[in-house]
Amino acid sequence: MVLAFNKWETSGIKVQDLGLQRYISVDAKIVPKTGARYAGNRFHKSKVFIVERLINKVMNPGHKSKKHKITSYRNTGKSQTAYKMVEQSLTIIGERTKKNPIEVFVQALENAAPREEIITIEYGGARYPKAIEMAPQRRIDQTLKYMTQGSYQKSFNSRKRYVDCLADEIINAYNFSATSAAIAKKLELERQADASR
Repeated sequence: MVLAFNKWETSGIKVQDLGLQRYISVDAKIVPKTGARYAGNRFHKSKVFIVERLINKVMNPGHKSKKHKITSYRNTGKSQTAYKMVEQSLTIIGERTKKNPIEVFVQALENAAPREEIITIEYGGARYPKAIEMAPQRRIDQTLKYMTQGSYQKSFNSRKRYVDCLADEIINAYNFSATSAAIAKKLELERQADASR
């Protein structure tokens, strides 16, 4: 049996959200690094181990309103650095919750994945917001983005290390606490979608 990071078992982890079951892969890898081997294949990222997708997002979280220094100033392109950061975060989660950290992370992802978002429709020169359902693959992508960006923002100009902020973010999302950036963003998106009906 292969253990994630040679520490944690993933065989018993079940994704409860039916919409996300095909898009969250919990097939563990000792070293979660495919090296973008399948980058061009459509939907293949859904078959990649979910922790590897988190590592990739930590390496390149994207920018939030052009403020690169806040969302990605630590990024050096070193996958080994991101790998160690995620491993340390998972270790902290395991110590704090006394549960399997991969299971906590998967549950946090399910809790924080937004179901709806808003698009703008132009009709007769006027623009109207319209609520639409979010595609399952996009739900996972957006949640990983909000988690990593929220963690980077909390560790920016702070004494708190990024690994602690990421662990806090995942634990807060697992507990469905609004102090999690991903949960706060989900609630905001769904509130806006409700208002635009």
